[in-house]
Amino acid sequence: MIDSLNRPMRDLRISVIDRCNFRCTYCMPSEKYDHSYRFLDKDEWLSFEEIVRLTRIFVQMGVTKVRITGGEPLLRPDLSQLVGRLSRLTGIDDLALTTNGSLLEAQASTLYESGLKRLTVSLDTLNEGISRQMNGERGSVAQILKGIALAQEVGFQSIKINTVVQRGVNDHTILDLVRYFRGTSHVIRFIEYMDVGNQNRWDVGHVVPSAEIVAIIEREFPLKRLKARYDSEVASRYGFVDGRGEIGFISSVSQPFCANCSRIRLSADGKLYTCLFATRSTDLRGPLRRGFSDQEIISIIQSVWSARIDR
Repeated sequence: MIDSLNRPMRDLRISVIDRCNFRCTYCMPSEKYDHSYRFLDKDEWLSFEEIVRLTRIFVQMGVTKVRITGGEPLLRPDLSQLVGRLSRLTGIDDLALTTNGSLLEAQASTLYESGLKRLTVSLDTLNEGISRQMNGERGSVAQILKGIALAQEVGFQSIKINTVVQRGVNDHTILDLVRYFRGTSHVIRFIEYMDVGNQNRWDVGHVVPSAEIVAIIEREFPLKRLKARYDSEVASRYGFVDGRGEIGFISSVSQPFCANCSRIRLSADGKLYTCLFATRSTDLRGPLRRGFSDQEIISIIQSVWSARIDR
């Protein structure tokens, strides 16, 4: 499958739930997602059977990488059952999950045993006060770190640590994270603060460009540039000169990588999006529940991807 700019469809991101137990200011700020916000009812979520069927179809169409997201995916009941079913699909080379880590300690072992082998954990700072400021006064850094430690213990290797950097908020704690994870198999990825759906009062003045973050780190730890592992990799890779680990930088504002994007996104209620910032979607849940055949679903997806111009 090739879009209008000759880009293949290789990555599928599946949101399994629209709810989250955090209210991060850059993602789901509490002033919008409060007690009056209407989240989906459970029967509006795609069932595991529907997710597996759609994933199998996407794999037939060329997808090789699948990432489970949310909301907070670990809030979805019996998630390990879905992981197990996805892990057994032929054609998926990379099955991963992104989590805020607050529930990881309780679920890491079951997820690993079910076939999940790659984890990304969001952790913006080691400072408890700043963390609570950023996540809406919820969660605990200590609990997230315990989850990461247990995940490594049960078998997860090279866990990715995603850190959104905001000027004047957590930028002065960058080196704390570097020192903590340096010398481990885990990879911190510093992410430029970006406008996610016009919900977070985004201001370019709050963006700390990756080049500035690199300079901050190099004052203490010299870095060297590493080669990208594949063409559509979004993170620029750097290694410590002394060989004690790797760091990634996702420069979504200062060096946009949209031109090579190979991602397609499936929402918890079965809407298909061709971009993180898309305001329009294509419904797949309706056709699924009306009994459309696999070929009819493929035709819908083909019509969406082949016309894709997002960049």
